[in-house]
Amino acid sequence: MPRKARIVSQTNVYHIMLSGINQQIIFEEEEDFQYFVTILSKYKEICEYKIYTYCLMNNHIHLLLEEGTEPLAKIIKRICDKYVYWYNHKYNRIGPLFQDRFRSEPVETEEYFLSVVRYILQNPVKAGIVSSVNQYKWCNYAAFGREKDFTDTEKVLSFFSGREQFLSFINANTSEKCLDVSPTNYTFISDETGKKIIQKVSGCANASEFQKLERNVRNFYIKELRKVGLSIRQISRLTGISKSVVGSVSNDKKTPSHQ
Repeated sequence: MPRKARIVSQTNVYHIMLSGINQQIIFEEEEDFQYFVTILSKYKEICEYKIYTYCLMNNHIHLLLEEGTEPLAKIIKRICDKYVYWYNHKYNRIGPLFQDRFRSEPVETEEYFLSVVRYILQNPVKAGIVSSVNQYKWCNYAAFGREKDFTDTEKVLSFFSGREQFLSFINANTSEKCLDVSPTNYTFISDETGKKIIQKVSGCANASEFQKLERNVRNFYIKELRKVGLSIRQISRLTGISKSVVGSVSNDKKTPSHQ
C-alpha cells in the first residue's frame, strides 16, 4: 500500500513527532538528551527554521517547528541522521534508531498553535514523570522565563498579556488530544523503574547491550522480566526487541536455559 501523502501546512508550521523504533528508548543518559538539544540548535542556524517548543521523552520527541529555507523532510533527516550516527557510535550499535517515517500534522490556526504548545510542554506531566511542567528538564519551558535559549518563544508569549497569564494557560488541566505515540496499557512499573529492573536482571546497561545478547540468553531474560511484572509492550519499548518477539517468547512454555 502506498504511503499517505503528508499534509502540507499553509502556515509552514508543523507539530512533529519522532519515535524510537519499536518504541524503544532513544535517550539512555543525560548526555544523549543534551546532544539532541545541541543538534536542534545547530541545524536551526543551517536550515533557518523556527522552533517554538520541544519536549524530549525517553522514547519519543515532540517539536513545534516552522519551515525555513529547507523543506520539513530534509530538516528532520538532517537532525535524525546526525543523532543516530552519534548514538550508534556511542553505544556500539548499527541500524535504525527512529521509526522510518516521522509523523507530522499542520498547525494552521492560532488557537491550535497554542494548544500544541501546551500539549507538548505537558507531555511529561501526562506521562506521570513529573507533577508540574516546570520540573521537567528536557523541554524549553524555562526559555519562556529568564533562561533564554535558541528557541523562538517571542511568538508564543505575544498571545499573552504577561508571564502570569502564560503560566496559567500552560498549567491548565485539559484533555486536549494532539499527535502522540500510540496509547500504552497502564502499568504499575514506570519506565525508569523498568530500566533499573532490566539492568539488574540482565546486567545490560542499556537497550543496545540487551539487543546483542545471544538468543537463548535474551529469551531467558525476557521471561524473567515478565515474571517480575514488566508488560510485553514495556519490555519491547525499553529493550528495542520487537513486540512480536517478546510476545512469542513470553507465550513459549519452554524455559530457555541461561548458560
